[in-house]
Amino acid sequence: MNGAQALVNTLADQGVEICFANPGTSEMHFLAALDNPRMKSVLCLFEGVCTGAADGWYRMKDKPASTLLHLGPGLANGLANIHNAKRASVGMVNIVGEHSASHLKYDPPLSSDIEGLARPLSHWVRRAESATSIAWDTATAVGKASEHPGQIATLILPGDTAWKDAGDRVVPAAAAPSRKVPDVARIDQIAQVLRSGEPALIILANKATRGRALELAGKIAAGTGCRLGSQFFTARIERGAGRVPVERIPYAVAQGSAFLASFKHLITVETKEPVAFFSYPDKPSLLKAPGTVVHPLAEADEDSEVALEMLLDALGASGIAPRIQERIETPVPSGALNPVSIAHALAAALPEHAILVDESLTTGRESMGLTMGARPHDLINNMGGSIGYGTPVATGTALACPDRRTFCMVGDGSAMYTIQSLWTQAREQLPVTTIIFANNSYAILKAEYANMGAGTPGPQALAMIDIDRPTIDWVAMAKSMGVPGVQVTTAEDFHAQMVRSADAEGPVLIEVKLY
Repeated sequence: MNGAQALVNTLADQGVEICFANPGTSEMHFLAALDNPRMKSVLCLFEGVCTGAADGWYRMKDKPASTLLHLGPGLANGLANIHNAKRASVGMVNIVGEHSASHLKYDPPLSSDIEGLARPLSHWVRRAESATSIAWDTATAVGKASEHPGQIATLILPGDTAWKDAGDRVVPAAAAPSRKVPDVARIDQIAQVLRSGEPALIILANKATRGRALELAGKIAAGTGCRLGSQFFTARIERGAGRVPVERIPYAVAQGSAFLASFKHLITVETKEPVAFFSYPDKPSLLKAPGTVVHPLAEADEDSEVALEMLLDALGASGIAPRIQERIETPVPSGALNPVSIAHALAAALPEHAILVDESLTTGRESMGLTMGARPHDLINNMGGSIGYGTPVATGTALACPDRRTFCMVGDGSAMYTIQSLWTQAREQLPVTTIIFANNSYAILKAEYANMGAGTPGPQALAMIDIDRPTIDWVAMAKSMGVPGVQVTTAEDFHAQMVRSADAEGPVLIEVKLY
């Protein structure tokens, strides 16, 4: 067994089921080793699709995927979505090919400082020193990626390490998965705050926005009268009818500050206090009102479910039923396409247990408040702000949950970054509906231009934030990569095409033409 075979077998032994790959010459032995029935390999035509798909896989599975990236430039191409994954506390194992040690000393053209590229966005970086150590290194990488919160692990694989004999595989003893338990005194202090009756908002994030933790938070809200909120962007939240409703803190500084103004206490669960996404002249960075006190209930590395259970016990409210969102039957909208009619169409069309990946930025900002009572679904947001995350993440969620339909909402500017995702979706026949909001513009930047107080944009400035001349033909783009597409211009047609796509066997693209 050579080093590459030892690596793939160890990945499989440690529970890694899939590799999103864009291989090159240095990774040919790894590529050969992927011909293994225990490892599904998925070809992506750009490394940012590999890393984004691994992100989507983790968000639905809570288990790390692996990627295969070609040398330093391949890693560099994938870094934007590694950044997004890191900000979302995603676990991921990146395997980065490297020249053999004997060749590297001659400084061949593709040489680079891979460690230097990887370290800022990785929690753990290691260069495999020999074929005999590769199993140990791989198991360690998976262990790091599987920690709570999820970690980015990057393992550099020199060519000679991959092709030499690995000998007997030796791996470290598997550590039992564990999460830190919050301090009891901290829990008791927050219980006192909630008993005081002063206005309080519990801000949920990461694992606390789903499952048992969300149910516990709903009980606390029902028993104390506090409100439940989330940051504007959330890694994954279970929402819709039958779930505990969570309010979304608005994105814009003025609206976010107004939303938080009435709260005396902010209680954070696996997150920090709300911060403006950008700095603006004469606007605050922190959104809370002066005098508001922030109380961390569970830090990012702590067990939020245990923390909420402890708080519920401290309040003596374990027997209370949680607040539950009722089903709201939204009528099918008609007429012009705008943020409200789009949200209504979405609320009416989402099938049971859909996965909604949202990178719609401007068009979709109305969607969340108007889809609270839709059928139960999971919502996934971009935590890192680097655009081009939506279609790759949707690719990963569909591979993780092939029995559920993934809807991906993305602006036309963002979609162009990683549109190669459509090709992978077609090859794998994935249940993804990609919704492109086509306004031929970086509309978010037009709004930010005004927010920054940069004055009235001139023709040169406007030319940098408009993406017309030529206008992108999204239906033709989809067809070229094997995905059937359709353009809609009315709200009723948009709803009808979403409903139709939910029954499709493979991927579909809907271009929502905005004027």
